[in-house]
Amino acid sequence: MTSRWRRILPAVLVSIPILAVLLALGTWQVRRLHWKTDLLAQIAASEAAPPVPLTVPPQPFTKVRVTGRFRHDLEAVLGAEVRNGLLGARLVTPLEAAGLPPVLVDRGWVPSERRNAPIARPEGEVSVTGYLSPPHERDMFAATDDTAGRRFFTADARAIGTALGLPGTMPELLVALAEPGQPRDALPQPATTLPRPTNSHLGYAITWYGLAFSLMAVLIAWAIRKEDP
Repeated sequence: MTSRWRRILPAVLVSIPILAVLLALGTWQVRRLHWKTDLLAQIAASEAAPPVPLTVPPQPFTKVRVTGRFRHDLEAVLGAEVRNGLLGARLVTPLEAAGLPPVLVDRGWVPSERRNAPIARPEGEVSVTGYLSPPHERDMFAATDDTAGRRFFTADARAIGTALGLPGTMPELLVALAEPGQPRDALPQPATTLPRPTNSHLGYAITWYGLAFSLMAVLIAWAIRKEDP
């Protein structure tokens, strides 16, 4: 018996830390699953609830409403997106609101070719309902911003605000939501729902726990064969 265990022991010792890592990864994904499920429930509740006044610092994934005046003279475009065969981008316009730093509002998609596409630019005091999108970090694949042409490809509100001559801009981008009864073909075309992060953690947890189970099964089968005369 001792000699058999001596043959099996090295494999057991090697397998223990691997098994521990697999179980730890599976448990981490279960925790992430609970966190993401709660987050999605929070977003759904926020979407169903009336908007709350925008505050500093704002609460994440909350539908907010802010009243101020648009600076259409400083509007810019962000990113590139094709809709119905037309290339366009998101129209970003600074909003000046009392008691808040300048807020960059993603008013929605507009086509790049606008000769036959009138864009609404409300004057005076307006109220905007939307959600706050955290700043994105520029990566090595991001296109270079054209600051002179006010065309940007990374959703970094403070960097865009600085380029527009508005230092101290709120770091989050306010993504406008469509108002009830707003025509679908009106421009800009704002977002219609709050974002929904993907929730794939259950599949990941099953994968890691499955690998741990497979490792144990293989080890047991191998140990039984080693003990056979």
